[in-house]
Amino acid sequence: MNESLFKYMKVGLVHFMAFPDTIKGEGPVVETIRKIAVDDYFNAIEITTIKNDADRLKVKNMLKTAHMAVTYGGQPRLLTTGMNINDLDEDGRQHALANLKAGIDEAYEVGAVGFGFLSGKYAEETKEESFRALVKSTREICDYAKSKGNLQITLEVFDYDVDKKALIGPANLALRYAKEVRKTNDNFGLMVDLSHIPLIHETIEEAVLPVKDYITHAHIGNCVVASPDMPAYGDVHPHFGFPNGENDVPEVAAYLKVLLDIGYLNTKKPPMLSFEIRPFGDEDPEVVIANAKRTLNQAWAMV
Repeated sequence: MNESLFKYMKVGLVHFMAFPDTIKGEGPVVETIRKIAVDDYFNAIEITTIKNDADRLKVKNMLKTAHMAVTYGGQPRLLTTGMNINDLDEDGRQHALANLKAGIDEAYEVGAVGFGFLSGKYAEETKEESFRALVKSTREICDYAKSKGNLQITLEVFDYDVDKKALIGPANLALRYAKEVRKTNDNFGLMVDLSHIPLIHETIEEAVLPVKDYITHAHIGNCVVASPDMPAYGDVHPHFGFPNGENDVPEVAAYLKVLLDIGYLNTKKPPMLSFEIRPFGDEDPEVVIANAKRTLNQAWAMV
């Protein structure tokens, strides 16, 4: 592609993955978000909870000054607490629901335009009950968000049998779920993630094309899935080119091509496309970020 990639997308970064010390809302949150805010490669950022009120205000003002689009990742609120939004125990479901609603409040507070979350674990024998619980919870989340403003609610598709073992899940079930929620809630969509596609045992086309009408957010990243004995196996998001990794420049280029073909990437209203990458071992987060930018630049040139 000869045209600038910035005509077709707002390039973002999942802050709390690139700087994992901040994933629980503590640590060098302000300092590391500033590293992204001063990098004009990024027009968007995904943040999560920030426990300190003063720091949350600093981040809000910083990102507003930086002229960056902001979305809020509610996934850590569930993953770091073990809560399950499709819990068949009603008390457990209500606790998870309250947790995500608190996250929605924070999202509005920092000026976010989107809010992401994920489905929870399930048992095969009660899969349908879990599905109904997820739909019920999602509708409540969407209604709550809409009562306060225009926040877009997005469920991120995860693996269902490797690492996170989330209900959503394979493309056919993601499609059924999105159709069901959209019947009542127009502020809902799906997030596809290149790093999760090999974990779901699907090709890029198999994962993206069936749900193309419901995609409202997209991530790019890498994973290792060939063997549990390999370093960074599972949903770890290592850098592109990681040993035995599934995704590098050719796969990113193929993913971009599919997102262009379905109209997700476009020049009329460029959407967010965010790196979800994480340092492995003692890797430097800023070097891993540089790796991601180079990978996207090379892949875009191949499209």
